[in-house]
Amino acid sequence: MQAIQAQHHGDQLRLKQITDLQANEEQILIKVEAAGVNPVDTYIVAGTNNYTATFPHTPGKDAAGTIVQLGAKVSGFKIGQRVYCAGTLSGASAELCLASPQQVHPLPDCLSYEQGACLGTPYATAWRALFIRAHSQSAETVLIHGASGGVGLAAIQLAKAAGCRVFATAGSEAGLALLKQQGADVVANHHQAEHYQTLQQAGKVDVILEMLANQNLGDDLPLLNKGGRVVVIGSRGSVEINPRDLMARDACVMGMALANADSQQLTQIHAAIYAGATAGFIRPVISQSFNLADTTLAHEAVMQAGATGNIVVKVAN
Repeated sequence: MQAIQAQHHGDQLRLKQITDLQANEEQILIKVEAAGVNPVDTYIVAGTNNYTATFPHTPGKDAAGTIVQLGAKVSGFKIGQRVYCAGTLSGASAELCLASPQQVHPLPDCLSYEQGACLGTPYATAWRALFIRAHSQSAETVLIHGASGGVGLAAIQLAKAAGCRVFATAGSEAGLALLKQQGADVVANHHQAEHYQTLQQAGKVDVILEMLANQNLGDDLPLLNKGGRVVVIGSRGSVEINPRDLMARDACVMGMALANADSQQLTQIHAAIYAGATAGFIRPVISQSFNLADTTLAHEAVMQAGATGNIVVKVAN
């Protein structure tokens, strides 16, 4: 089988020919059709942001494909079943990957394999941020800062389906057009100095999903309604805030890491994702697709500004 591997942190990703994987009695072996690429995958390869890996390392948490082997102790799945992985044991950027049953979920027929590869990290992150951490309710206003990437677009779809009013920001005209197409009620270009004024004029915000807290958090807080909540999903440094902006609103700032989700939460999240996909409101947007041999380019693309959707690697020819 072919697999992408790195031999150490910071190593170049290379396509290797390795021995075919085999599932043990508690594992599932999946023929990978597509692998999702998320910023966390680049952090793991680089060994940054407190992430590490064992080597040789095949990157990728998210995959979609078909089951080709089931361990003797695995139940609830069948050979040939279309599935997506929210986490793998062996890495998604390969022709075959191993996963535990808890990481594998049925892929609705209405979604392509490429779309399925975009479910595990982006949609689970968005759902946990909105409904487990922030307890978002219908009729509330949700601001998604940096909404044109995979997590942000997932959050728009989920928030709109829940009956929320959605404000969203992006950094390009293409990104803003995509936010409107996805149903955002108010959009603003976060590269323009007056974008906070635009948001303030649109009304108070109950929930903010923040993808770049080190840049935005201090300016986010005055936008909040009483009882407002900010969920920090991403940050690349420290930030200064005025605590009075929280005190005056009984507001709070909370962190969110998908890795902290327990098994009960993950069951809840992926049941909701399946229901949303079959209902038609979960539709991952794919910005760029790369071949397996070009996984390095995919890792570079996912870190570039001006996102307009998800980055995927097509594994099957």
